[in-house]
Amino acid sequence: MNSTSWIWRITSTISIAATLLLLYGFISAVAGMTSSSPATSLAELPESGQSSAPAAGPNRSENEVNAVAIGDSLARGTGDDSGSGFVRRFVDLLDKKGGMDAKLINNLGINGLTTEALLTKLDEPGVQYVLREANVIMLSIGGNDLFAGGQAVLGGSEPPTVEELTAALPAASLRLQKILDRLHTINPAARILVLGLYNPFSDLPEMKIPGNTVVSEWNQAALKITNKTDNMSVIPTFDLFEQNLEVYLSSDHFHPNGAGYEAIAERIVQGFGTASPGGEADK
Repeated sequence: MNSTSWIWRITSTISIAATLLLLYGFISAVAGMTSSSPATSLAELPESGQSSAPAAGPNRSENEVNAVAIGDSLARGTGDDSGSGFVRRFVDLLDKKGGMDAKLINNLGINGLTTEALLTKLDEPGVQYVLREANVIMLSIGGNDLFAGGQAVLGGSEPPTVEELTAALPAASLRLQKILDRLHTINPAARILVLGLYNPFSDLPEMKIPGNTVVSEWNQAALKITNKTDNMSVIPTFDLFEQNLEVYLSSDHFHPNGAGYEAIAERIVQGFGTASPGGEADK
């Protein structure tokens, strides 16, 4: 009887040990399966359409220029058979001769654009996105506000008087102030280059004095506005065209041709390193 009890006790002990060993192996296997690929909570997953990595702003070197042009047909390059305008020519000159790593991000110039229309464009998210990507913004605006009557002279209409041309000046200048304020708000770090106006009709006796008067007042107004804010400059163009209309104007007698745009681009490059908000205005 005692010998039989002893055998049963040994058998029971071995069975219990084997069961515990199997149970330990099962638990270890399950733990290994769950720990091999850690779970990610829903809170850790990016929302649909978003990247899990934080967005980073542009990391630019000191000699890197990312340019954007905005404004009217001069910004667009109308009249240049090559389509480059002063914008592309400026970038190319700066890249090849200026020792800068320059590129054109986008050209937002639109033929016929006025100051009023540009203010509306600046509310568009797509336009704001492009402007924020730049560290140089080139603006050409105002010619369509001031010279609507002047262009009619080419069609045989009576030339506008000084009073008629300058009548649009106060409201247009106020809108220019709003445009520059808006550009600075959208991209406060960007350098803003404002293209000064020239008189495309100075070779017409009836338009020389009225045109020169309104252009001079516009350029002075632009200079007064840019003087108030760092990183803004007026690029003079009046002197470039005053004695060179036959050489620099396209066949429409209003827009520059390729040579005219090249002269503008060279002027911008010449003053790019030294131009300041207190730069010299057109006379």
